[in-house]
Amino acid sequence: MAPVVKAVEQYRDMLEPLVVVTGQHRQMLDQVLKLFAITPDYDLEIMEENQTITGIVTKSLRGLEEIILREKPEMILVQGDTSTAFAAGLAAFYYKIPLGHIEAGLRTFDKWRPFPEEMNRKMISDLADLHFPPTATAMGHLLEEKVPREKIYLTGNTVIDALLDVAGRKYDLGKVGIKVSRTKKNILVTTHRRESFGEPIRNICAALKRLADTFRREVEFIIPVHRNPLVKNVVSEMLGASDNIKLIEPLDYEPFVHLMKEAYIILTDSGGVQEEAPSLGKPVLVMREKTERPEAIAAGSVKLVGMDEQVIFDETTRLLTDKKEYDKMAKAINPYGDGQASRRIVASLLHYFGILDKKPEEFNAKIPDQR
Repeated sequence: MAPVVKAVEQYRDMLEPLVVVTGQHRQMLDQVLKLFAITPDYDLEIMEENQTITGIVTKSLRGLEEIILREKPEMILVQGDTSTAFAAGLAAFYYKIPLGHIEAGLRTFDKWRPFPEEMNRKMISDLADLHFPPTATAMGHLLEEKVPREKIYLTGNTVIDALLDVAGRKYDLGKVGIKVSRTKKNILVTTHRRESFGEPIRNICAALKRLADTFRREVEFIIPVHRNPLVKNVVSEMLGASDNIKLIEPLDYEPFVHLMKEAYIILTDSGGVQEEAPSLGKPVLVMREKTERPEAIAAGSVKLVGMDEQVIFDETTRLLTDKKEYDKMAKAINPYGDGQASRRIVASLLHYFGILDKKPEEFNAKIPDQR
């Protein structure tokens, strides 16, 4: 969302941005605000220890209601599929305020995977007045759900705008205590999704342990460990003793982008990483059963490997031992954006409000539509 805020700020003579944050993921939020020099107009500070999804939604609704009544906005923009985004969409509906949904149209067609994100984004689509899908596939999902074409603006994903900005900056990973190997291949691993908790996270760790033992001389794993005890305790127990596995604290966005640049392979269950890594030419193995981002799979730079120990081991081994297979995935093709999504979103807003006569040119990823 940060590139959108910065883009709107360039049109202050026509658009007045009002930034509201809920305070979810406090540390991650604050460092991104600082990185992009954004000062929120409102901070709801909703989070508390052991927060439930119900608590997140109800507190967000109450806080947003007060702001809506005070500011009377002419449009509300939400991004993605979080429960706070759904709450903001619901608040917009209750007060009959036009709603714009950034990163619209992503689907797995399984309401439990990912949970609760799949249903959040579907419900936001039902509430939205403007839809900003990142890809033709996402746009196709919206059209199949009978969203009128005139309400859809194909923009590319703003996450690529942010990535290209930050990746182009100079950064020393030593500032955060990370020393990447210059003699071994660095493999970056992230896992945090709810559907990975329990047996799946143990399967993932078992595969990583086998890989670390098998490729002890060739590979070093770097794992920013999520703070949730359901992840942290298992990862520490199963991987803490391996000398070629570095367990580190979760990283701020800027160092994480530069750590991705240093990686040879990335293993993840993150949605954002699936979109970002192709721009950096990094093969990605997605440790999930389903993904709402099939475009990179079609492009060949991402592969869905699930959460089975043997499959994760075999597919990572393939990339480590088969240079032809690695090179095929490492081609830097990104179907998700070209760094201009935020500019297109602002142009779409100006068109919606009648300031621009012509609908803006849309993003063309030039990859197969995988619907």
